[in-house]
Amino acid sequence: MPGNRESGEGSAFVLSRGVVTLFALACGAAVANVYFSQPLLVTMGHDLAMSPALVGSVVTLTHVGYGLGLFFLVPLGDVADRRRLIVGQLLLLVGALAVVAAAPTAAILLAGMAATGLLAVVTQTLVAFAASLAPPAGRGRVVGLVTSGVVIGILLARTASGLMADLAGWRSVYLASAALTASLTLLLHRVLPRPGDAPPTTLRYGQLLRSTVTLFAREPLLRLRALFGLLIFAAFSTLWSSVALPLSEAPYFWSHSAIGALGLIGAAGALAATVAGRLNDRGLYRRTTGIALALLAASWLPLAFTRTSLWALVVGVILLDLAVQAVHVTNQTLIYALHPDAGSRLIGGYMVFYSIGSATGAIAATCLYTVAGWGAVCALGAAFSCLGLALWAFTRHSTPDPTAEVTSRSDA
Repeated sequence: MPGNRESGEGSAFVLSRGVVTLFALACGAAVANVYFSQPLLVTMGHDLAMSPALVGSVVTLTHVGYGLGLFFLVPLGDVADRRRLIVGQLLLLVGALAVVAAAPTAAILLAGMAATGLLAVVTQTLVAFAASLAPPAGRGRVVGLVTSGVVIGILLARTASGLMADLAGWRSVYLASAALTASLTLLLHRVLPRPGDAPPTTLRYGQLLRSTVTLFAREPLLRLRALFGLLIFAAFSTLWSSVALPLSEAPYFWSHSAIGALGLIGAAGALAATVAGRLNDRGLYRRTTGIALALLAASWLPLAFTRTSLWALVVGVILLDLAVQAVHVTNQTLIYALHPDAGSRLIGGYMVFYSIGSATGAIAATCLYTVAGWGAVCALGAAFSCLGLALWAFTRHSTPDPTAEVTSRSDA
């Protein structure tokens, strides 16, 4: 997986397909740690004598840690040596995973899960780094390929953790993840380029965090794409946080392992990530966004028939995941092009909206299912999706093309 390490980041380092694949693997492995615990909660609770409320806080603390990391750690990629930052965060992540795997008490487990979530945001630093190393004409393709690793990591995490826990216990999941993360860290340390001669950004840490807020205030495209991100991941979370409920009841009575395997179907979204990246490189980002949002809204029609047709569920899952990942890759490609020198802050800030959307969809869907059933959940997901489509329809001609601006500046 060699890359050309002649000098600095970006221009002299040539991204081979092998290096891009390594980025994708590392992203998928890191983000999977946020989702491993979901099929394991009951087993964890029994093992450590945790109350149901305390067991529920395992997922909550992991996501809180992830949200904090997006704001407080990811922006460091714009002022620090990204290679050292990534390797350092991954080494700390190995330690956090080891703490979780060996946790003798609930308190230590919860602390380890919070740290795991905090450090798993190395995923976003990797995405920003890959985007910075890619040539502008091929940036969409690279972001799409790397994001496909994130998609697969998220969707297969539950399946993998459930199977491993059945074979060797829940602690084996985190031991295996620690070993995989350590191996990937060694590879990244050898492959990633060292910083060039360009002086680092002189922003202090407080200024760095404030500048993230300033970027949102100054860039209408960033605000728009962050809203798209919030809405599509609210729809995504509406499905994936609640679909286990109807599948575990009549007429299916699926096991947790069978429900987790549904993620294998959703992994088709990885295909959309790579295709959307190539379309963005051709300047078709508006059309890609509109078609994807229309597919997202349409996906809820077959999903509404989940209780009577597994084929309808499969079609709906594929459409939804294809649509979400197409918009997500388009969002990241466009916002990075606004200010490549602030890529980590842009992507980290955007992902805060992703977290808000995911949390909103999960909470609203589970509450709605309890009081109104699966039909109400589908109506909620369709509402999020239609809001995104309406937002695109009203703004599609009123926002600038940052990729064109970057091209014109480079040609000048």
